[in-house]
Amino acid sequence: MNETWQILTGVAVGLLVCWLILLAALALARPKGNLLTEAVRLLPDLFRLISRLARDRTLPRRTRALLWALAGYLALPIDLVPDFIPVLGYADDAIAVGLVLRTVIRQAGADALTRHWPGTTDGLDAVRRLAGLPAAPQE
Repeated sequence: MNETWQILTGVAVGLLVCWLILLAALALARPKGNLLTEAVRLLPDLFRLISRLARDRTLPRRTRALLWALAGYLALPIDLVPDFIPVLGYADDAIAVGLVLRTVIRQAGADALTRHWPGTTDGLDAVRRLAGLPAAPQE
């Protein structure tokens, strides 16, 4: 019985350490300045963008699988980072979207982002910055 408690304690401590590492990684990966606030404001458009990109058969299968995994994470009612944690609590979804969009754009190109964006031009500029791209050139 004592050995079982040691194993359970070890697993619990390991999970806690992994979760703390995840929190640190999210804190380091979060967008700087007011971009995080903009990303949280744009989450409804970002959800539609992710859905459209995930259904685009011209994108590589791996990219679409990553987008479906993100959609599944966003649909979960339980967050990896609880909402009571300052700064990251409400922003973990926006940070996850930004990280995945950076990967998707590297694989699919910025034109896929522009082609599927459902929101305004200002919103697209914010999403481009979130994804690590410069703002679109003005016409």
